[in-house]
Amino acid sequence: MYNSLSYKSKQFFWLIIKLSIVIGCGYFIYTKLIENEQFKFIDFYQNFIQNNVFLLKNVLFLLFFSVFNHFLEIYKWKKLVSFLREISFSEALKQSLASLTTSLITPNRIGEYGAKALYFDKLLRKQIMGLNLVGNFYQMVATLFFGIIGFVYFAIQHNIIIDFYKILKFFTLILIAVSAFIFGIKYFNFRSYLVKKAKNFITKISFQLNLKIGLLSFLRFVIFSHQFYFLLLIFNIEISYINAISAIASVYFIASIIPMLSLFDVVLKGTVAVWVFSYFNTNALSILSVTTLMWIFNFVIPAIIGSYFVLTFKANFTK
Repeated sequence: MYNSLSYKSKQFFWLIIKLSIVIGCGYFIYTKLIENEQFKFIDFYQNFIQNNVFLLKNVLFLLFFSVFNHFLEIYKWKKLVSFLREISFSEALKQSLASLTTSLITPNRIGEYGAKALYFDKLLRKQIMGLNLVGNFYQMVATLFFGIIGFVYFAIQHNIIIDFYKILKFFTLILIAVSAFIFGIKYFNFRSYLVKKAKNFITKISFQLNLKIGLLSFLRFVIFSHQFYFLLLIFNIEISYINAISAIASVYFIASIIPMLSLFDVVLKGTVAVWVFSYFNTNALSILSVTTLMWIFNFVIPAIIGSYFVLTFKANFTK
């Protein structure tokens, strides 16, 4: 009797959590789209109509970019999990979209780690979070790689004063710290139980798997940065390809190093994009429209689909 009540209580608790995630996600999406302080929704909509954004070919092309982008992310997760056990592409899709929905209302998308881990046995959950960290690490590396190149080019082109000595010093310190950590993990024996577990976990991931995840992360950046460029063309923003790509890389680079709740990502990227593209005398409303559309196609639509997987998720309390 007691066990039955306990099980029902846990099920009810999980239902409340799932509903809270979906409702919270929906509310914040609504406030960002309808009650955005940066511009009125009617201006946003009229700008769409004026630039024929809703033409079938434009919508299909934007959807193609988004689907390809998330296909790469889902495939990347499938390959990462294969380190522990094989899962189907449909399972990887379910886990990726449900975790995306959950992560939108958490700082720096940290909820993604816990959401994905819940799909696996307790014994595997720490390793699953570790694999998710590896995937996000490579995506950050791709953003920093393209972002630093793009921002340096952008700064030189527009004579933006940057203290390159401080930046070089900062990244040198990071490189030394990371190198020391990797060297220590590989070549020294630690007595700490947790460090030993981390050492065993990291060294077990093959070079081939690391290479695949890295390449997929770099390809993802290329895809969504060119989706951004395609939107610039739709809104008739006159800018050369090289300037556009360097500016886009700069936007993602600056936004990536600022901690922010994921749901406010559209506000952050919009603000940064307006500043970067102001050097090309672009219309602020058009830039805000581009960043908002990027958010809708790559976060809002997948999050809505992911809401279904959140609601249908069944926690196994015996695991």
